[in-house]
Amino acid sequence: MRGLLLVLACLAALPAVADEGMWTFDNFPSSAVKQRYEADITPAWLDHVRLSTIRLTNCTASFVSPEGLILTNHHCVESCLAELSSKDISLVQTGFAAPSRRAELRCLSQLADVLVGSENVTAAISTAIAGLSDTAANDARKRTLTTLEQSCEQASARAKSGKLRCQIVTLYQGGQYFLYKYKRYDDVRLVFAPEADIASFGGDPDNFQFPRWSLDFSVLRAYENDKPANTPNYLRINFDGLHVNQLVFVPGHPGSTARLQTRAQLEFDRDLPLPITLMRAAELRGRFIQFGTTNPADARIVQAPLNSLQNAIKVRRKQLDALNDPKLLTSKTEAEEKLRESAQLPGADPWHEIESATARERILYLDYSFLENAAGFNSGLFRDARLLLRGADERTRPNVDRLREFTDASLPAIQRELYAQVPVYPELEVLTLSLSLERMREWLGPDHPVVRRLLSKESPESLAARLIAETKLDDAVVRKQLWQGGKAAVDASLDPMIEFARAVDPEARAVRKRFEDQVEAPIAASAQRIAAARFKVYGTNVYPDATFTLRLNYGTVLGWVENGSPVEPFTYLGRAFERATGASPFKIPDRWMKVKDQLNMSTPFCISTTSDIVGGNSGSPLIDAGGKIVGLMFDGNIHSIAGHYWFDGSNNRAVAVHPAIIREALDKVYGAKALLSELNAT
Repeated sequence: MRGLLLVLACLAALPAVADEGMWTFDNFPSSAVKQRYEADITPAWLDHVRLSTIRLTNCTASFVSPEGLILTNHHCVESCLAELSSKDISLVQTGFAAPSRRAELRCLSQLADVLVGSENVTAAISTAIAGLSDTAANDARKRTLTTLEQSCEQASARAKSGKLRCQIVTLYQGGQYFLYKYKRYDDVRLVFAPEADIASFGGDPDNFQFPRWSLDFSVLRAYENDKPANTPNYLRINFDGLHVNQLVFVPGHPGSTARLQTRAQLEFDRDLPLPITLMRAAELRGRFIQFGTTNPADARIVQAPLNSLQNAIKVRRKQLDALNDPKLLTSKTEAEEKLRESAQLPGADPWHEIESATARERILYLDYSFLENAAGFNSGLFRDARLLLRGADERTRPNVDRLREFTDASLPAIQRELYAQVPVYPELEVLTLSLSLERMREWLGPDHPVVRRLLSKESPESLAARLIAETKLDDAVVRKQLWQGGKAAVDASLDPMIEFARAVDPEARAVRKRFEDQVEAPIAASAQRIAAARFKVYGTNVYPDATFTLRLNYGTVLGWVENGSPVEPFTYLGRAFERATGASPFKIPDRWMKVKDQLNMSTPFCISTTSDIVGGNSGSPLIDAGGKIVGLMFDGNIHSIAGHYWFDGSNNRAVAVHPAIIREALDKVYGAKALLSELNAT
């Protein structure tokens, strides 16, 4: 195994080593896999896996039956469970099992997209921005992206096969642009979810750790025309699982990585976003925990957001630790210098240009974060108000002139979010909004124009309480009426949350414009030149950063050595009962305890692999060379968090649920015979 420093020195410029890489399906290194593992990954294999893999709103999933059955993680459907819950009953805690297909519950804000085609449109983008200044090129690029997406969706709407969802994907920091075409399922229903106590056994203490005993799986179903979808491309499950050193693959949608970013960009993350975000998140976590101690109902409604927040804190903390290791940034500098010398780019140095842009970003960061990114307005109702306000304004403009998040291609998802009648808990909204207003006042200062305008007569607590009490945006009917009424309806609205969003929008838009012109535009132009240098030296023997679009990686079932002791790659059911304390997060549900004597304590539970994954890969199928599911990805070990910036093959491990424990649970604990039959397990 190569040393860590050598691996890092290769990162920013060299082709991937070992089992590293989040490869696009059109550029998967099949020959390397053949040479190393003697496995044939054919175009037909790739097509079948691609068409069987799903991008959910927040995760990955896969079809596992010809009738739209979907396998994913429990934590990927936690928001759906919360939407279908109330103060009195929490499906997150109790779990859910549909006794029949008629009883499957619709997840109001969930979508399922399948990549059915792609097209390289780099030449069209390059032509559109040729000869323009950085700012003009940035604007022209966005208009061209919107035009291409719009043309794609209009063409698909005229086709017999049906309208597709089209999205331009930026790869290699602007070195390539692809038009991705998705088939969308907008009717996704909940079939099965275990109790949180077993799905997230070990809770936050075990999060990003291994060995693990989390039954982190759930089952959904895609519907079309109120019937289970016809899905001929699906992955069968091998419930017997796999063995040590076995070759495995992970198709999925890794959210984001920063492996190709420059040292200046990483230093910016280290100095501002990560520490400031961590400080705010740590205080919010304390408020959430205190809120949950008030009564059982409050504990239930805060559980899902608290779980998400705790996960985010652990991720950001370890990312900050990684960026504070001087050896790692030194290696980044060495890699940049090597690429600079090899490529011999003419003109201004693009790495220096990015450094200058990040210097400007430091000046804009606080205003941009609190105003445009709404860190000062942490409220779901504020988010709805801004969607309504900006959506009303943007839809009056030609499609190519809108903010990118309000193009015609994006509107269906926005409309779906606004129309969904999901629970709103006023006391939780007041907590998050008041705290964010307090921190905005602290960080921007009490004399900041926006802060003075909002808080000169009211405290953060009283303002938040009044807005949440008086707004009507918690009613989906009201939101739908405002959206359908367009600009006239929104302009005439006297809803206090709409007025609040309107009060901060001019300054938010202004700082966004400064950011786009002074930071985004020069970074985009310089990153594109660096990408050209990388292609010149290494071709496409490198993989792009993650963008929450479909990728495929390969690895093996393998443990690692931690503090001199070997960590085995498998865990077994019996140890979960040994670790149980009877209290969350180490509580095994009563349903399991009642059938304990019937369970096979030697059943494999979780697996570790060398798979190169990050957030967004949650719910990804772990498959073998035959294309069968042999695990379900749900986490990584603590070392994997630094994988946002680089891959260390010596101890970066992914963690998956073993299919044998899924079968054991469905059969002996939940009695889900029909579901098992559909999964071809019996």
